Amino acid sequence: MYFVGSLAYKPVVVLHGILSGAESMTVLVRHIETLHPGTVVYNCDKFSGWYSLENAWRQVQQIKDYIDQIGKLHPEGIIVLGYSQGGLLARAAIQSLPNHNVKTFISLSSPQAGQYGTSFLHLIFPDLAAKTAFELFYTRVGQHTSVGGYWNDPHKQDLYMKYSEFLPLINNEKLSSNSTSFKMGMVRLNKLVLIGGPNDDVITPWQSSHFSYFNESLNVIPFYKREIYMNDSIGLKTLLEANKLIIIVKPFVHHLSWHLNKRVINEVIMPYLD
Repeated sequence: MYFVGSLAYKPVVVLHGILSGAESMTVLVRHIETLHPGTVVYNCDKFSGWYSLENAWRQVQQIKDYIDQIGKLHPEGIIVLGYSQGGLLARAAIQSLPNHNVKTFISLSSPQAGQYGTSFLHLIFPDLAAKTAFELFYTRVGQHTSVGGYWNDPHKQDLYMKYSEFLPLINNEKLSSNSTSFKMGMVRLNKLVLIGGPNDDVITPWQSSHFSYFNESLNVIPFYKREIYMNDSIGLKTLLEANKLIIIVKPFVHHLSWHLNKRVINEVIMPYLD
C-alpha cells in the first residue's frame, strides 16, 4: 500500500556540508518525511567529517555516481538538495551528468561563485587569514583540498585561473572538453533554487549563494552583471528566461541553521519538493 499522495512526491537526495556527515541532515530528512509522507529520502553519507576536505573532483566523482544510481531507480525524476559545500559539489555532479533526471536542484547556502572570507576559513583552518590563504590554496598541494578548489580570491584572479582546478571549470570560466556538457547538465533542470541570506555569516560574500561575487574592490557584483550570466556560460540566463531559476533571499538565518530550523525549512525548502 502507498500513503495517500506518496506518488506525488519525487524522491529527494540530500547532501551534507563540510566537516559534518549524514547525521547533521537528520532534522531536515525527518521533517520532509513528516510533512510529505511516503517521500523516499536518500541522505548521502559519503565524505563525512575530515574526509569532506578531500579534493573536490574526487568527491564529485562519487557523488555523481550516487546521484546517477538513484536517478536510474526513479525514472520519474528526482530532487537534489545540497547544503553549503555539499550544494557546490552536488551542482558539479549534476553538470557532470548531461543525461541526468534531476528535475529540481536546491542549493542551500552554497558558495556557488566561490568563497573569500575569514569566518569560513576559521571553521577549518583556525590560523589561516583570508588575505594570505591564496599562498596555500593556489598551489598543487592546496588543490588537494576541497576548499582550495573553490577559494576565489578577488585580488589574485590570475592565480585563481592558473591554479584552481575546480570552480573555474564548473563555472566555464576556463573552457575545457567538458564545457558544453557542463552547461547541458544545468539547462536540463526544470528548476534551480538558490537559497541564501545576509545574516549567514559564513558564506562570504553571502551573495555567492546566488552566483553574485566580489570584484577586486570587494564590491559585490550581482550575478546578472557577471560574465557567467551575461555569456550564459552555464545556462543561468537560459534558466532565468524560462522561469526555471528561483532566487531566495532569507534574512536572519545563520549558516548553521538553514537545515535545522523547521520554520526556515517550511518557508524556503518545502515549497520546492513537489
